[in-house]
Amino acid sequence: MTQDHLLIVDDDADIRDLLADYLRKNGYRITTVADGRGMWAALDKSHVDLIVLDVMLPGDDGLVLCRNLRATSAIPVIMLTARGEDMDRIVGLEMGADDYLAKPFNPRELLARIKSILRRAKAIPESIQADEARTIRFAGWALDTAARHLVAPDGLVVPLSGAEYRLLMIFLQHPNRVLTRDQLMDLGQGREALPFDRSIDVQVSRLRQRLREDPKESAIIKTVRGQGYVLAARVEKER
Repeated sequence: MTQDHLLIVDDDADIRDLLADYLRKNGYRITTVADGRGMWAALDKSHVDLIVLDVMLPGDDGLVLCRNLRATSAIPVIMLTARGEDMDRIVGLEMGADDYLAKPFNPRELLARIKSILRRAKAIPESIQADEARTIRFAGWALDTAARHLVAPDGLVVPLSGAEYRLLMIFLQHPNRVLTRDQLMDLGQGREALPFDRSIDVQVSRLRQRLREDPKESAIIKTVRGQGYVLAARVEKER
């Protein structure tokens, strides 16, 4: 069985060594680097299944690196930061991170989150598998379910993160139906939400950006006040 390859990006050598040793003992192949330049070099050199990315880095910080990565790649990202405030977590999610962990943390918690994200990234929900639609069209857009990217009405390819793909697929499987935040989290197989968790709102906001929607006047993914969200479009599937 092939080992999943994790890339740890942190300028603290002690943390890099500690995490690398712990995660190797738990069956992962590990590469460690100290900054963004090292991250890009590692990604050019070999396939990476998940990135553990520190926010506070020399040069480009983790938020900038995550945003730039999301322009071309859907590799899952867990962000690490010394700050644990809700706003910092929300900003990390807005930049495209799949999860967010505040320092100091127990390596066992990081391991659990890595396993969860990799499991979700590899899993294909039964309803998607049974559908076997290669292309799903809606509102002038097309979702390529094999490549897991969007094609805009003007033909431009728009990459999606794993979380964005799963959320869009949920909407496409339930068009013109109001879905609550709890339903979206349950259908997305996500981890349990903390009280007042805004991660779904952030993911919907990012998905709207991918669809070039005005957040105040969204025509495709509409907000239903007090209830949730609805994909207001006709959906056509091609095998």
